[in-house]
Amino acid sequence: MKRQLEITEDGSHTLYLPEMDEHFHSIHGAIQESMHVFIHQGLDRCPQQEINLLEVGFGTGLNAWLSLLHRQGKNIHYYSLEKYPLTVDEYSQLNYTQAHSPEQQALFLKMHQAVWNQPVLITEGFELTKLQTDLQTVDLSQLPKFDLIYFDAFAPSKQPELWTDEIFHKISAHCQAGARFTTYCAKGDVRRSLQKNGFAMQRLVGPPGKKQMLYGEKA
Repeated sequence: MKRQLEITEDGSHTLYLPEMDEHFHSIHGAIQESMHVFIHQGLDRCPQQEINLLEVGFGTGLNAWLSLLHRQGKNIHYYSLEKYPLTVDEYSQLNYTQAHSPEQQALFLKMHQAVWNQPVLITEGFELTKLQTDLQTVDLSQLPKFDLIYFDAFAPSKQPELWTDEIFHKISAHCQAGARFTTYCAKGDVRRSLQKNGFAMQRLVGPPGKKQMLYGEKA
């Protein structure tokens, strides 16, 4: 599928898929959305020093890179699913690292250049395993149980097959008690499905341009 580079309102890049009429991030600000939904309402809420994290949708690598920058001494084992990885030309154009040091820029590129389907130590305390697969077919039993879920799939209207009871049961069954789940989506049927599958869910204030989001913890 063709992907077009676009600028969001906070100046950071996103990608647009014309075939799906869908953006990878909020048009109101890619970095703002990622920081609000996944860092502040996800990573920052995890009390553990050792975190097994599952991300649904590696995409541009923005969530992974921000997690590395804001891990505050935590050791993160980051597992990310992505069926259609970006090309070198695509990820090389992303502007997320422009205001950062050459060392931090190099870490972002290292994430994208890391081999698929095996763990790679990006820097001390941050190990990345990119899995070139999708959530429907991946065998989660081969991975450690998760402490944190970044659910960043395309919207339910675009990828309804990833927002089902079966999918949320699959994730919940491979989560530790107390695991955190965070997503930009705030739909009532998604909240109810997550509750049905063991997560105590609540609506929180969403990122700029979005009224609400969902956050939960596994009982």
